[in-house]
Amino acid sequence: MKKYILQAFTAAVLVGALPVAAFAQNAAIVNGKPVPKARMEVLAQQLAAAGRPVTPEMQDQLREEVIAREVFMQAAQKQGLDATDDYKNQLELARQAILIRQLFENFRKTNAVSDADVQAEYDKFVAANSGKEFKARHILVATEDEAKKILADLKKGAKFEDIAKKQSKDPGSGANGGDLDWAAPASFVPEFSEAMIKLKKGETTAAPVKSQFGYHIIRVDDIRQAQLPKLEEVKPQITQQLQQQRLQKYQEDLRAKAKIE
Repeated sequence: MKKYILQAFTAAVLVGALPVAAFAQNAAIVNGKPVPKARMEVLAQQLAAAGRPVTPEMQDQLREEVIAREVFMQAAQKQGLDATDDYKNQLELARQAILIRQLFENFRKTNAVSDADVQAEYDKFVAANSGKEFKARHILVATEDEAKKILADLKKGAKFEDIAKKQSKDPGSGANGGDLDWAAPASFVPEFSEAMIKLKKGETTAAPVKSQFGYHIIRVDDIRQAQLPKLEEVKPQITQQLQQQRLQKYQEDLRAKAKIE
């Protein structure tokens, strides 16, 4: 009798210990089905990746979220929704998206952009953009006759900025009196650039300049040596650009090597 009581007591202790162990590794047990804490961790990672870091105070919210999802999922399974073709197709697309994302993330880790790579790209940028910058204004009109009439008005003393505001067809600069701000000649279409670089500070084109956009009257307000950003200022952008270029080439190479029938 004594032995039987001891066995029963031991069994009761073991049975009572099971839920404790289960809750240690699970967020909850819903209708008898464990909800692993790992789901909370994955959800927290997704939120962090989306720019919303999870604080310790949010743990209860995460737990409630994974529990709610389990409840809803079980309800969907009871209705047989997990057996539909639509569900299976969406599940396959989701599986592909996850694997592809991990593939690209693994590529980035194993093909990191080095400081030397960034420096080389910056040096190319400096070589291509060194030289002069022009602070110019322009008035854009549709016809040559309109442009000639404006040139005549300017010679009579009309103010360039006022005419630009009233008559320029360029929505970007017209409202600002034709101001194009500082820019390198390569920023403009060839016809515009060729005419602009011939002007000295304070000069206006003597004749209308025709381009694909219409007829321009150009005035150069100032000229300076190109003001380029320092490497430290553009390093993040260059790094991201190089990463994207490498990833794009990787994708193109995979596609080219694939046997597609």
